Amino acid sequence: MKDQNSDFKIKIIGFIGFGLIGGSIARAIKKVRPDISLYAYDYHPNPPSSGYKEALSDGVLDFVTGNLEEGFPDCDIIFLCAPVLSNISYLPKLKSIIKPSCILTDVGSVKGNIHEAISELGMDEVFVGGHPMTGSEKTGYRNSYALLLENAYYILTPTDKTPKFKLDVLKKLVEDIGSIPIILDPKEHDEITAAISHLPHIIAATLVNLIRESDNSEKMKQLAAGGFKDITRIASSSPMMWQNICLTNAGVINTILDRYIEMLKTASNALSELDEDYLYTMFETAGEFRNSIPNKSAGLINKVYEIYVDIIDETGAIATIATLLANNNISIKNIGIIHNREFQEGVLHIEFYDEQSENDAIDLLSRHNYHVYDR
Repeated sequence: MKDQNSDFKIKIIGFIGFGLIGGSIARAIKKVRPDISLYAYDYHPNPPSSGYKEALSDGVLDFVTGNLEEGFPDCDIIFLCAPVLSNISYLPKLKSIIKPSCILTDVGSVKGNIHEAISELGMDEVFVGGHPMTGSEKTGYRNSYALLLENAYYILTPTDKTPKFKLDVLKKLVEDIGSIPIILDPKEHDEITAAISHLPHIIAATLVNLIRESDNSEKMKQLAAGGFKDITRIASSSPMMWQNICLTNAGVINTILDRYIEMLKTASNALSELDEDYLYTMFETAGEFRNSIPNKSAGLINKVYEIYVDIIDETGAIATIATLLANNNISIKNIGIIHNREFQEGVLHIEFYDEQSENDAIDLLSRHNYHVYDR
């Protein structure tokens, strides 16, 4: 039998939704496949939004339209990169205009709802669900970058009717942009992400709001750093995106949340009863399991590339390090003094865009006799 994959040539890829993830995927594709034309749909083109104008100026996008019937019928692959519910709302229109050979995919972190909608519309043969397991608290095209996809797991959820060659084409593209494709069933995907991504975001948001609503909230905010900021970092993510995720995966999240609430109740009882054994085991087993989690690849909660450095508290100390890194072409994402160091060593916190920059900085600063801590 002839391999259809060999006949499938990617000439045009379209994007509906063009923020952090869509922009990062487009940048990565343009970097490795500059021969592919990239189109984007801007639902409010008058005037066109700044992200699309920047992408055109950067040479990342080749064409922007406010009409899906202009350009998108010619697309070989279309990425749905809007919030989950918005992605679903585009499906009826796309059904009437895309060609049968087109590969339609999305980047949402909930797969069940869009697979149901695809099935109801009879679009199973063109669809492959997708979810790049990476991200950032920052949003918008301006914060996108190609390396956001580097070494990140990229989940693909084909339908029962997805042609093998279409899955192979998308899998190859995912590999080309530096990600690691993982094939999952949509239901299995939603159960996994509810536990390791959706629930942590709910926990982070509710914990921050607990502090916000406390009587001593201002003093707590002043002293909150270190461990507290680490475990609540994801509370700064897009509220619209996470509202959509919770609404579309509510049943599975609720099941996991109920189990977590029971564990909290057990911990509360152990505190009331001063149960030494339970409290010790709780922290011991959690620590052992967490330490066994690999950090080589980006996960659902994006890995932070950061180091902590001991410096003398004197004028120009930070500028000296910043200059040293800049002179060696190491870009800094964020830098600042840590005042509450209860949970980490090192007075200066430096955050980078990627793992290579982190490793280069550790090597460079160590050679200049700085004491560096990485986690």
